[in-house]
Amino acid sequence: MIEKSNSNKLVETIVNSIDDMKAENITILDLREIDNAVSEFFIICSGNSTTQVSAIASNVEKKVRNEIKERPLHTEGNQNAQWVLMDYGNVVVHVFLKGIREFYDLESMWGDAKLISA
Repeated sequence: MIEKSNSNKLVETIVNSIDDMKAENITILDLREIDNAVSEFFIICSGNSTTQVSAIASNVEKKVRNEIKERPLHTEGNQNAQWVLMDYGNVVVHVFLKGIREFYDLESMWGDAKLISA
């Protein structure tokens, strides 16, 4: 698991890798002030097609592995590429197909989190 002191570098690397792939509506939820939160940060973004969602997730994994030497603890959703979740311990990445993101609306579910637009 990434050390807490390295969470900011991880967030920065993930956001840059998402931005490289032209993802839309990149949002960071800071969960550090929320009791029993599952991680320190959620990074949420949208793609316009399953191909783009898959490419975004692949780029995140590649860039984090190459620049920080970390791999996700767990990844889900690569098969259908509508919602890919990548768990880096202190940081969880959610790459959504646009309509799926609107349906699940994680930003509202974690409404107590500090919202940061990237």
